Amino acid sequence: MADILVRDLDPETIERLKQLAQSHNRSLQSELKAILEVAARTQRIHAEVVASIDALRASLKPSNRTAVELLREERDNNEPYR
Repeated sequence: MADILVRDLDPETIERLKQLAQSHNRSLQSELKAILEVAARTQRIHAEVVASIDALRASLKPSNRTAVELLREERDNNEPYR
């Protein structure tokens, strides 16, 4: 595995990270590794969700009707509410 060196962290930040590690019963190194893994995973998932939304948006037909027109159409449809 690769090593990462982070220079010039604020002492307060380091102390907070140590407290966080202690609250999770981990070493500082293990806590930092977990934080970085979650951040990387979250970014990947976010990118996948955005791609799915973009694909869905591209598949939908644009509508020239206003929200008021759509609401009136739904109201006048005379179907009971779901």
